[in-house]
Amino acid sequence: MRGFQDILKRYKAKHDLNLQYQVFDTRGANELPDTDWDIYICSGGPGDPLSSETEEWDINFMKLMDQLETHNASDAPNKKHVLFVCHSFQMMCRRYKLGLINKRRSPSFGILPVHFTVAGHNEPVLDNLADPFYTVDSRSWQVIHPDEGRFTKLGMQLLCIEKERPHVDLPRAMMAIRFNEYFIGTQFHPEADAEGIKAHLSTDERRSEVINEHGKDKYNDMLESLDDPDKIMHTQNTLIPNFLDQAVLSFV
Repeated sequence: MRGFQDILKRYKAKHDLNLQYQVFDTRGANELPDTDWDIYICSGGPGDPLSSETEEWDINFMKLMDQLETHNASDAPNKKHVLFVCHSFQMMCRRYKLGLINKRRSPSFGILPVHFTVAGHNEPVLDNLADPFYTVDSRSWQVIHPDEGRFTKLGMQLLCIEKERPHVDLPRAMMAIRFNEYFIGTQFHPEADAEGIKAHLSTDERRSEVINEHGKDKYNDMLESLDDPDKIMHTQNTLIPNFLDQAVLSFV
């Protein structure tokens, strides 16, 4: 959550905006915003994106998405722009039935490359990112096997896919999707900041977990990657600000 807040504070200061935000604990306390906000950022979180479908918070979240979609389809000005990250991205893939959601053989964790599709090269929210670009990936679940028929029928675009693994015979997960003109989502964490991740990895507990799960070389490689300005620092300074640019400019 800190990463999102830091980005918003920097964006507000850079553009001298009267930007106000509020945090809602949707999963923990069933808190949801109303439809009066201009921009919505839905965060990630651990857990099964399928098992909560009948829980009250999940039902209410989807009702909010219904309301925002209805607003955006109307003649009302000031459309509602929404960014979905990680767990909420998986929930939206479930909502639209875009592919198979399943648990990975082992968790994906690290600073990993993400590759563009053809559509991704034409997505303004991804402007100024390299192909591939680097970001923090932390998930036990994934969305694979895109249903091309559903994508075509709903007018959605797959923007990014998981890194290529030539020696692993497994499907590459969907990593970013343009759901519609105003909704976009990422499986990865564009808000992740180097300082926060480094502090998290430096705790004895997390260090032991990563080394036991992925090995000491992977752990050291992650720490080294955090200091590379062209990796997650660039992604954090680029993707969400691009999303905010697109949303804010629509109000001008």
